[in-house]
Parts: sequence; structure tokens; C-alpha cells
Amino acid sequence: MEKEARIYIAGHRGMVGSAIHRKLQAEGFTNFITRASKDLDLRDTVAVKAFFAEEKPDYVILAAAKVGGIQANNIYRADFIYDNLMIQNNVIHQSYLNGVKKLLFLGSSCIYPKLAPQPLKEEYILTGELEPTNEPYAIAKIAGIKMCDAYRSQYGCNFISVMPTNLYGPNDNYDLNNSHVLPALLRKMHEAKINNQPTVAVWGSGTPKREFLHADDLADACYYLMENYDEPGLVNIGTGEDVSIKELAELIQQIVGYEGEIIWDATKPDGTPRKLMDVSKLTGQGWRYTINLETGIRKVYETEPVFRLVTI
Repeated sequence: MEKEARIYIAGHRGMVGSAIHRKLQAEGFTNFITRASKDLDLRDTVAVKAFFAEEKPDYVILAAAKVGGIQANNIYRADFIYDNLMIQNNVIHQSYLNGVKKLLFLGSSCIYPKLAPQPLKEEYILTGELEPTNEPYAIAKIAGIKMCDAYRSQYGCNFISVMPTNLYGPNDNYDLNNSHVLPALLRKMHEAKINNQPTVAVWGSGTPKREFLHADDLADACYYLMENYDEPGLVNIGTGEDVSIKELAELIQQIVGYEGEIIWDATKPDGTPRKLMDVSKLTGQGWRYTINLETGIRKVYETEPVFRLVTI
């Protein structure tokens, strides 16, 4: 990407978009196009059409999405499929119509079948049934991948898709009803410590295994792929390493300094038993993560403003 190029980051205020924004700024890019959701509803086809016609971005990072944890995905099923499909459809189509040089679409590891072999290879997409709790979101993201490939095939668009593993980092969502497991555990442990609670209840059995990547590592990988990758299909972005939810909870307990007891609520769902990315395609391109899990979580806990408060 040319340093003077006009770069539109959709979702620049979120954890992923803000990390990519920081990375590009560090690399010397300055000509950014951004809109807060209150100023541009990406579900609104007419508004998105007018925005692209006016701004004419050279490059697009599509990090805007409706996202949430297992509970939010399961309850707001219609919202998750509708909102995400509309966002993708509008941004991808207008990128084609307005001659965008390259677009990067961000998906999620939940696109893979619930019982797919581990680790998850890119070719496992659409080979089995999805995890029911987040199926609407996953279907929307699969549609985004296929849409990028279709526009590449029919129109020659340089649209690429990346599938990050579970993410954490600055500007994460710490709402207990809608957040993912790592930020939710951080908040629970923090509140329990501040309020001297004897126990913390955690959903499920603690046995499922998950992989976690710091948002700054994701941003570094996305920049690397924007500079070096131009192929159909998708690229997994992750560490290639995972931990059990029990191990994660105990690590967070240690970092926060909570001395109470963790209680596992087996009446609540576990979700997919394991989601480990096969990152050999990405490492074969020449990229590897640098922030290990303990270091990353400790940095988040020490620097996120929300944890400097007595209560959340």
C-alpha cells in the first residue's frame, strides 16, 4: 500500500479496527477514512453507497461487525445474521463499484464445523455442521468469504479473507452478557477481588480448549497480508497453540490476584470442544505471532482504563 493511499477502516473504534489503525499509523500511513457507527450505518445500503462515492478509498479493511460471546450469539440470532450480512454486502459491493485496489475481510474461527478435525485447516470450511449457538454469525462470515472469492472470480477484485482465532486486547468488550470468555473472566475476577467475593462462577466444565491472539499481533498479520498476499480462499490467523478454559481462568486469577475459589457451572453450555487454528499457511507466508498469552493478558489488565476503577 502506498503511504499516501486513502485507507478506509470500517470498525476503527473496535478492538480489531483500532489495533489495525495503530499498526498502520506506526508504519507511516496517515490518510485514513473513518466513520463512527452513529455517523454511518453500514447496514444502510443508500448511506454506504453515498459514502463510497464521496470518499473513494483506495484500500478497505472490513473490521466492522456485530460480535459477541456465546450467550449473545445464541439469543440475538436474527440480529447477528442480518446485521453482519448487510454490513458485508454493502461494503464489499461498493468496494467493487468504486474501484478499491484491495480489501481485507475479517471473519472468525467459528466458521469451521463444530466437530472438524484439529487443528483447523482452511479447507475444512463447509465440511460439516456448525456449532448451533453461533450458527447465524458463522453463516454470515462464510458468506463474506465466498462473496470476496466471487468478486475476485467474476470481476478480478483483489479481495482477501482472513480468519482470526479468539482475540483479546485494548478496546475489548467487557460486558458480562455479551463479551467473549477472556474479557469476561478478567472482569469477573477483577470484580470478585475488589468486592472480596469468596467464589467466582464460570460457565461450563472448563475442559474446552481455546486459542487466543493479542489484537496487536492480528493487526501485524493483517498488514503483512495486505502487503504480501493475493489469493482466493482464506488465511487463518492465530498462534497455533491453545489452553483449556480452566487453565485460562487460573492464569487470569493469578494475574488479577484473586484469592477466592472458581466454581464451574456445568449446567451452562461449553460450546465447541476445541478450536485450534492450523496456521501453517500463514507461517508459510513468513509471519508468526510475538505476544505470548500471559504477557498479553497482564498488559491488558495493567493498561485498560476499565481495570483502574474500583468497580466496573
